[in-house]
Amino acid sequence: MYRTEELVHALNVRDLTDPAQGPHAMQLLIGDLAAVLDRPREVRHHPLVPVEHNYEHLGYPRDAITRDARYTRYVSETCMLRSHTTAMIPPALRTASPDVTLLCPGLVYRRDTVDRLHTGTPHQLDVWRISTAPEPLDDLIHAVVTTLLPGRRYRTTDAEHPYTTHGKQIDVEHDGRWVEVGECGRAARHVLKHHPHGLAMGLGLDRILMLRKGIPDIRLLRNPDRRISAQMLDLTEYRPISRHPAAIRDISIVANADEDAETLGDRIRALVPEDVVEEIEILSETPSEQLPAHVQERLEAKPGQKNVLIRVTMRAPERTLTDRETNEIRDRLLQGLRATAP
Repeated sequence: MYRTEELVHALNVRDLTDPAQGPHAMQLLIGDLAAVLDRPREVRHHPLVPVEHNYEHLGYPRDAITRDARYTRYVSETCMLRSHTTAMIPPALRTASPDVTLLCPGLVYRRDTVDRLHTGTPHQLDVWRISTAPEPLDDLIHAVVTTLLPGRRYRTTDAEHPYTTHGKQIDVEHDGRWVEVGECGRAARHVLKHHPHGLAMGLGLDRILMLRKGIPDIRLLRNPDRRISAQMLDLTEYRPISRHPAAIRDISIVANADEDAETLGDRIRALVPEDVVEEIEILSETPSEQLPAHVQERLEAKPGQKNVLIRVTMRAPERTLTDRETNEIRDRLLQGLRATAP
């Protein structure tokens, strides 16, 4: 369960989709999309949601791996920080008109890897088209992709989601490879309830904005440097500022056997500023039983644990980090990760 200080920190993260928290290019994406959709209605809810809205009402089975406490930010047994903006859909459908397009933007909270494309607090947008007669899913996909990422080639592949039937994954082409930007399908009957027809779509706004503007690092979306933040007010191509050298440190820790890049990434984000740590790479994992006896003793490694070698890449977008700063971050990670390892 979340400690009070962790919850306060999470709830104080700025939601870039919310005009009340200041202007941002992400809001322009939502506005452009609303302008081309039928009867748009924007819905915003507090990020603390009942667990049943996030899982049960959307059809997630009780044994779904995503519900594990390693990946879900539970506040209590019945309350959590939403893991997707789809958690806003069940309550929104209760008052939705028979002909409406629900737009549900906001922050979501996840345990994720640390690299240039991921954050523990990404932004999502759910787009649900509710109608009295069936409508083509392909038409909605085309309208969304061509509006948000004009000129991009896109494709769909079959995918399964608890809250859809005939599910699809949406990918766009970028630098010769396909990048996932969303998922969609026909809204499942157990979610729609009394509404006759619906189309469901979830989009990753951070990634879409990065693709739209050519932004190479997700941390730039929030960077306070004026040369960067001023560029986050429109949808024009991002103009890179001077790059500063990266500092790399390798650390060796003891972790539980079930720890992975996502859970370790979440622990690391809690220990150091996210705008300084550029990437975390797991170089090796060795079960404690396979370590030499003297290494087990030195690391105080117990059965069921493992030795993890982690490479930490640090780079501040607006300045060069000093050796003292990077060594202090390394030492903080070593101490913090060891202190919380069972």
